[in-house]
Amino acid sequence: MALTPAESSGRAADAESRAGGDDIAGKLAAWGRSFEPVLDALLTPGPAVPTVLAEAVRYSAQGGGKRVRPFIVTRICELCGGSATDATPAAAALECVHAFSLVHDDLPAMDDDDLRRGRPTCHRVYGEAVAILAGDALLALAFEIAATRIADAGTARAVVVELAQGTGWGGMIGGQTTDIESEEQPTDLALVETIHRYKTARLLEAAGRLGALSARASAAQLAAAASYGHHLGRAFQIADDLLDVTGDAALLGKAVAKDAAAGKQTYPAAVGVDASRQAAWDAARQAIEALADFGPQADDLRALARYVVERKK
Repeated sequence: MALTPAESSGRAADAESRAGGDDIAGKLAAWGRSFEPVLDALLTPGPAVPTVLAEAVRYSAQGGGKRVRPFIVTRICELCGGSATDATPAAAALECVHAFSLVHDDLPAMDDDDLRRGRPTCHRVYGEAVAILAGDALLALAFEIAATRIADAGTARAVVVELAQGTGWGGMIGGQTTDIESEEQPTDLALVETIHRYKTARLLEAAGRLGALSARASAAQLAAAASYGHHLGRAFQIADDLLDVTGDAALLGKAVAKDAAAGKQTYPAAVGVDASRQAAWDAARQAIEALADFGPQADDLRALARYVVERKK
């Protein structure tokens, strides 16, 4: 049976989207491999660091992952006229914050996960006490890197402030608190959106802002970078909520169907699977629109916005 023009166009668009997703997945993987030795050098412990703590920190920070946040920091910095070298301290600091958040999220008192990226979680390998301390150490190291590795004092101050605000009680940590406190409450879309805004989107917004700050970008560039990160974070978390419902544990490297069991506030619980998919794509489109002034040089970040919705893990 012949396809209608609309069907043909739709299939072509789907194929193009899948190809773009494959391209950005490959680019992320290649970029991540180049970033590993940079991060590794910054995770070299001094003689005063207890061996078990050093091992737990490195285990947690070097456990793979897409390295999306430092990639965004670096690419935004480059798009704003800076270099990868300019971006490195902020990118590494943000990845340490992200690693800290995962170690603590996985703890029995939080999400109680045994696996992360297909490996035993930090507390399953080193025990809860060392895992808590490893998370603490990663958070402290993030600010040490930002404060000591950025030569310009004004830029260093701006990066430290943004990192603190994106991470702290008015940012990711506050969002995580709201997430925990709202378990077992009646599903509320406004509450879901508040959790997403702070628990996930705020740190991705910080990634955009840190890249722009590292390049000493204009106010307009800073606003565009922040908007991109915010909407990308919303798309990412809605897609994460969907993967917990529809994903494959073997691909994800962690358990699925945990949100409903814990009474979590999620998009699928609030509006269903189909409407959640639509919301994720709407957020991705808003992220793409935020990059308008950066031109075709930002096409990889546009592809990333589509990829976070389409990903299977």
